[in-house]
Amino acid sequence: MTTTTELFEPEPPSTAARARSFDSAAAQYAANRPSYPSTLFDAVEDLAGRSLSGASVVDVGAGTGIATTLLHARGADVLAVEPGPGMAAEFRRGLPHIPLVRGNGNALPVADGQADFLTYAQAWHWTDPAHSVPEALRVLRPGGALALWWNTDALDVDWIAAEADRTARFFGVDGATEKRRAGGITDRADPSGRLAFTRREIRWSRRVPVDTHLANIGSHSLFLVTAQDRGAAFLQEERAHLLEVFPDGIVEETYDVLLLVATRP
Repeated sequence: MTTTTELFEPEPPSTAARARSFDSAAAQYAANRPSYPSTLFDAVEDLAGRSLSGASVVDVGAGTGIATTLLHARGADVLAVEPGPGMAAEFRRGLPHIPLVRGNGNALPVADGQADFLTYAQAWHWTDPAHSVPEALRVLRPGGALALWWNTDALDVDWIAAEADRTARFFGVDGATEKRRAGGITDRADPSGRLAFTRREIRWSRRVPVDTHLANIGSHSLFLVTAQDRGAAFLQEERAHLLEVFPDGIVEETYDVLLLVATRP
């Protein structure tokens, strides 16, 4: 489950280790992370004022290709950019027909004015906006759109709020503070104010076995850099909590996709 604590949190000393941690769990990530609803891409097109079909799209921080797959299915001509070797290898196994280059949003390996869309699914918070904003403006064509999105917990759902609180306590995070920080995400996406983001939220849900839900939780960076036995103990306790709510072992995860879109003048 994606938590609001992943959105623009202060950079601790372990930030680089957390970013690298996904490479060791790429297969787990690909198999268990949630996808995105078609209504998200409808909203991207609406806010950008153009169709994804036939558009040149650079999908940055593409990971194992969850968003890339959906962008390609919308008819986009997609170039994926991914910094991690493990994630890139998993991407190539699943999507050998889509071009992938190694790189990151702070120094994009893309020529000037090449993209109609620059997309970041669950990835902008790993960049430094002091570098990634100018890079976005460089790579986008005039009128092109930068689209950032995250699956975030639907905290008005009781069991999700309870799980988020348990997770926050486990990591020693102030949940109330993180909720307030998530509310100001638009300003933190571009502290320079060069981009005028429009914000939308899209709710969706999926039903998955409890093991998939727990593997999804365990694929997040805070867990990946936690001692394995400690993380496993938390997830085992979480299984018991979940089975009280979902005795049939099928968890209904509910997400609010937070979408930010800005167009290049």
